[in-house]
Amino acid sequence: MTDISMMLGNESDSLLNHVCKTMPKDNFQLPGPDFIDRVMALSDRKPSVLRNLQALYDHGRLAGSGYLSLLPVDQGVEHSAGASFAPNPMFFDPKQIMELAIEGGCNGVASTLGVLAIVSRRYAHKIPMILKINHNELLTYPNEYDQTIFASVDQAFDMGACAVGATVFFGSEQSRRQVQEVTEAFEHAHNLGMATILWAYTRNSAFKTADKDYHVSADLTGQANHLAVTIGADIVKQKMAINNGGYTALKFGKTHPKVYSELTTDHPIDLVRYQVANCYMGRIGMINSGGESGSDDLHQAVRTAVINKRAGGMGLISGRKAFQKSFADGIKLLNAIQDVYLSDEVTVA
Repeated sequence: MTDISMMLGNESDSLLNHVCKTMPKDNFQLPGPDFIDRVMALSDRKPSVLRNLQALYDHGRLAGSGYLSLLPVDQGVEHSAGASFAPNPMFFDPKQIMELAIEGGCNGVASTLGVLAIVSRRYAHKIPMILKINHNELLTYPNEYDQTIFASVDQAFDMGACAVGATVFFGSEQSRRQVQEVTEAFEHAHNLGMATILWAYTRNSAFKTADKDYHVSADLTGQANHLAVTIGADIVKQKMAINNGGYTALKFGKTHPKVYSELTTDHPIDLVRYQVANCYMGRIGMINSGGESGSDDLHQAVRTAVINKRAGGMGLISGRKAFQKSFADGIKLLNAIQDVYLSDEVTVA
């Protein structure tokens, strides 16, 4: 097992012993082995949706814990195949993506229509698949930052996927069209018995100022989460909040002083707890993204997992940090993330 305290270094005490006084954990629906029975079974989700969600929770090293460790590899479209796979060219091959998810002990693998379809008959019964149905591609010149439908919900169903995923760029000029497209797709997915995961990202050049990037502010990402669960997401993927005050700094929208004075602090766990609160106080699970690969990936992955779990989150979805290194090191990183959620040392704050 990973030595979590050692991995956290001088942040160990702050992150492992923090007590959240903004919103008590008792007010939340927290992840656990009975999450489907305790929370989702009260919803309008069909039995087949609950079955597919349970299959996702019951796979890999975290099976039965109520937590999720997912491998997302849609970056071949989102960031270009060259930029994504040149660090380790073996992952141009979809088979290797599936093998990494399996050998890495993941609950499931999320990818594009092409990646999943080319190997679906070999792997659909071996690991839960999540088909990402829309993407932002970077070959259009000049670049246009928009999410375009690349696959249908029916294609996801036919290949045996347990869930569909989609992105909405909340705050962008195209967001309302994206909301309509994804809402209709998620309704269709639920009717067919599949679960739904929303990449609830904020996107607007005005959100990044000379001082801060408010794309990762707790207040703006929290509202993106709230919109995500409103349109029928069963799981929300969100970037981990690292600052706050987007509404007040940019002077738009509506907020309340208590968001900053009582419901959050500057502590990273409290910022992420506000993100979880916006997912109906945990009734919809929130997973944080792992972020881009760098020189300190193992430490950063463990740190993000600790913050997510202690805030009341449901897991981590980490791609580039895993597949942009050797196969063995990718497995090591994924296992280190999972060790956080398996550890009794890491409790909800």
